[in-house]
Amino acid sequence: MAHYDFNMPVTEGEVRKLRVNDTVTLNGTLYGIRDATQIHMFDHGRTTRFDLRGHAVIHTAPNVRKVKATDLFPAGYAPLCIGTTTSARMERFTRPLMEQYGVRIVIGKGGLFDASQAAFKDLGGVYLAIIGGAAALETTWIEQIEDVDLDDLNPESLWKFRVKGFGPLLVAMDSHGGSLYSQVNKAALDKRAAALAALGVKS
Repeated sequence: MAHYDFNMPVTEGEVRKLRVNDTVTLNGTLYGIRDATQIHMFDHGRTTRFDLRGHAVIHTAPNVRKVKATDLFPAGYAPLCIGTTTSARMERFTRPLMEQYGVRIVIGKGGLFDASQAAFKDLGGVYLAIIGGAAALETTWIEQIEDVDLDDLNPESLWKFRVKGFGPLLVAMDSHGGSLYSQVNKAALDKRAAALAALGVKS
């Protein structure tokens, strides 16, 4: 297990060094994205002016406050609570995010499935996990909302955050076929089988 500090964006080589159970801290730019954002991008043909190549996206629809645009709040939004949502609903968007936009890192909670695992392996990406209920802590890692695109979808806009010390986050799925979720599931099934066998129950 190793820890990595990344100044975004990152290269494919940097991402492929990561293995399940490593930890990562991000600095620089992080993009917030959610269901409606990706539905509009991939089902309705909308595009973004942001360059996502080599970057990380976090599954979120943040709680923000509209404010006057200033040097401190250049996008006209102040962050109130920026938490992470469950990733499973967005499984089908992992590969197009990577293929069409060059995204390297997906951050969320609850994990993704086989199609995303294959995309990470084929294209060089990882899934970083956040524990549910950590929104207050996550918000302290965000220095500023620098910009926003597709803002008619607010709060499921495409958000550009400036972050410092965002983490440590756990590598839960890597580009080598490793998945913490698969490991945990297998361990649970093995324990179940052992318990049933001890009771003389055929599974």
